[in-house]
Amino acid sequence: MTGMTSKPQAALEIAESRRFQRVPVSLFGRYMLESKSEFPCQTTEMSPGDMLLIAPSRPALGEQVVVYLDELGRFAGPCVRLTDSGFALLLNLPAGKRDKLADQLTWFANRHSFGIADDRRHERIVPVLRRAVLRTQDDREIIVRIQDISLSGAGLEGELRPPLGAHIVLGSTPAVVRHFEGGFACAFQKQFAPGSINESTRL
Repeated sequence: MTGMTSKPQAALEIAESRRFQRVPVSLFGRYMLESKSEFPCQTTEMSPGDMLLIAPSRPALGEQVVVYLDELGRFAGPCVRLTDSGFALLLNLPAGKRDKLADQLTWFANRHSFGIADDRRHERIVPVLRRAVLRTQDDREIIVRIQDISLSGAGLEGELRPPLGAHIVLGSTPAVVRHFEGGFACAFQKQFAPGSINESTRL
């Protein structure tokens, strides 16, 4: 049964979460609802008190959700707000973990200004042939522009942005969709071997 939160309690929880400043941060992971269903997700904003997620399936208000972020680990808490693209989750962390998370979020939010590579761990290469055909799960074909490629994925631009977590084929390469501001990316289901990617690579 889905847990419910009273209006006064929900108001207190939201007020508590607003004690902390959210920072824009894009991290990928998965979440599990009370039904034990699991889905991919992506954070858009996060603070030591809450997180805002892009998610394909929204929980009920007050429902307890468990989130596993690739770079930060496990979080759990109630859904306190629904959005068009996902939901907000309240985090009730001990003081020590909250302070550690605040430091981690500051690092994630500033890593681009510091010139630190983001969560795509491998060197990016801009290919000579930048147009490619993307095939969706329902067999639609879309022409996309490749921003860059690496051993583990590619940054893409296109008129249609497939949903987060969707399975696609880029050229002949199976991949899974990820999102970022201004476009979308895909993570290859099987990474390329070191040295096998260069400017002339065709996916």
